[in-house]
Amino acid sequence: MLLAKRISRIEPSLTLGITTRAKDMMKNGVNVFCFSAGEPDFDTPENIKQAAIEAIYKGYSHYTPVGGIDELKEAIAGKLERENDLKYDEDQICVSVGAKHTLFNIAQVLFEEGDEVIIPSPYWVTYEAIVKYAGAKPVIIHTREEDGFVLKKEALEEAVSPKTKALIFSSPSNPAGAVYSRKDLENIAEVALRNNFYIISDEIYEHIIYDGIKHISIASLDKDIYEKTLVVNGVSKSYAMTGWRIGYLAGDREIVRAVVKLQSQSTSNPTAIAQVAAAEALNGPQDSVEKMRREFERRRDFIVNELRSIDGCSCFNPKGAFYIFPNVSHFYRKGIASSMDFAMSLLEKAHVAVVPGVGFGEDDYIRISFATSMEEIKAGVKAFKAFISEL
Repeated sequence: MLLAKRISRIEPSLTLGITTRAKDMMKNGVNVFCFSAGEPDFDTPENIKQAAIEAIYKGYSHYTPVGGIDELKEAIAGKLERENDLKYDEDQICVSVGAKHTLFNIAQVLFEEGDEVIIPSPYWVTYEAIVKYAGAKPVIIHTREEDGFVLKKEALEEAVSPKTKALIFSSPSNPAGAVYSRKDLENIAEVALRNNFYIISDEIYEHIIYDGIKHISIASLDKDIYEKTLVVNGVSKSYAMTGWRIGYLAGDREIVRAVVKLQSQSTSNPTAIAQVAAAEALNGPQDSVEKMRREFERRRDFIVNELRSIDGCSCFNPKGAFYIFPNVSHFYRKGIASSMDFAMSLLEKAHVAVVPGVGFGEDDYIRISFATSMEEIKAGVKAFKAFISEL
């Protein structure tokens, strides 16, 4: 079978082997400490589930407008104004099947052959893939641990060219947990406006943030950068709703119209029931969000302290999200020459599943998710430390 050339632009997930092997081991009765999950381990809050149940009994099970129901768009607009100091009309918002779908849609309507898209590394694996699939060229800028994995103005200026169409970044970030300060964002905005490229701001982890830091959306800095920014968000992480698949875009009307047009010929509307639930998530009580955030912070403090006690293990203290991104290259030796080798050996010998950093653009690192119970974390860290001591 001759497949379309565009599918060859992207690679299968580099972590597929790890995931498959871990599942096989668990099926065979092996107790695997799973630190690879990219989703909260909490249940969806009760008020959100109840809203969905009521929607079912009211017969809310038919097609909706492609870009989302008015009730949800109003909730999104209210949330953005209330929490982010951003004002959008409903025709500036499109609801999609998760934030990943939102990002894919943006790439398809905005990027084409000859475009360059800047991506700071470490990056979420999908950023590079969607740029390549659209036919554009990813321009990777490696950030430094000592800089908090934050993109610096000088590095951004060096990467910009006449072909630069956009910059994609996230704050808080996956996998490093980096959070951009107002000054960091102002520097990026200045370069973007001077060189006339778009900012795609992935803010999916905005509520999972620590140490009293406040999330700032780059679009809120001023009117000029507002007009060049596409804000991407959703309910998956903050409300433990990963399986409900609701994400959204807020930004330029012409781009939003194009995304709705594309979506009308692909998925059509997101699930009707999930949209009702998402509106309740945004409009309803927010105490569950803070409860999850506090528990994530408690877990972060424990695991960072434990990893920093290991000689040779450099461990950045994440400011947001629920991942640790330690540098384990000190332990590379015969038989372990990469993050994939390290992760596979760790899984086979210690039954600890992590994600190799190479998938995020940084082969000296691994990603450890602490979206699991403290009991699991303590046992898994113990096994991790025992593995290191035997290398």
